[in-house]
Amino acid sequence: MVKVPESLPARVFLLAYDMERGRLTARGRLGPLLRAAALTELYLDGRLVGDKKPEIGTPGDDPYGLLAQIGASRPRRWQYWVGKDGKAMVRAVRAELEAEGWIRVRSRRRLGLFPVQVVEVRDPRVVKDLWGRASSALRGKPVAHVNSYDAATMALAAAARLRTVIARGEQRRHRKRIAALTARSGPAVPALRRALETTEAAVATAG
Repeated sequence: MVKVPESLPARVFLLAYDMERGRLTARGRLGPLLRAAALTELYLDGRLVGDKKPEIGTPGDDPYGLLAQIGASRPRRWQYWVGKDGKAMVRAVRAELEAEGWIRVRSRRRLGLFPVQVVEVRDPRVVKDLWGRASSALRGKPVAHVNSYDAATMALAAAARLRTVIARGEQRRHRKRIAALTARSGPAVPALRRALETTEAAVATAG
């Protein structure tokens, strides 16, 4: 059996990797997606509670500092926390995966000028296994019996339109199932969808 990362953000990061092209995808949506994954993990574990605005629940680990941020702030909606500090979140999850040996990160210069970080997955079987887990959440056993992290992974991937996980046609075909997975996974998932829609609308208006 292939071992996979325990944290939900780490799993989602790996699923954003396109094995055929050998590169990370959805870069413009990755920050909010990983933030939503971290918030969802905290919600599923009871460390965050609340439907409209997150509140501190059961004390526990705070690996990405989100509990500290939320605890130090006035009450804000889930969408605010999904959209905050996306670049820092990408760096934190990437560093976590590199330190634990799931990926390697190389530095190079684009066009010989601009420094970029190139991510390589060390074991393709890990990504394949994670994809299989997420994909199985779309079919088969009743939603209530799907592993909570697998359900959340698919719900998050659908909300972010992560095409390395779910194709456009599949998303339409399994719309009701995705809605059920989303409802089970907590408020950060619909908050992610709204945050991305808001950002894309603003970009379109500016354009």
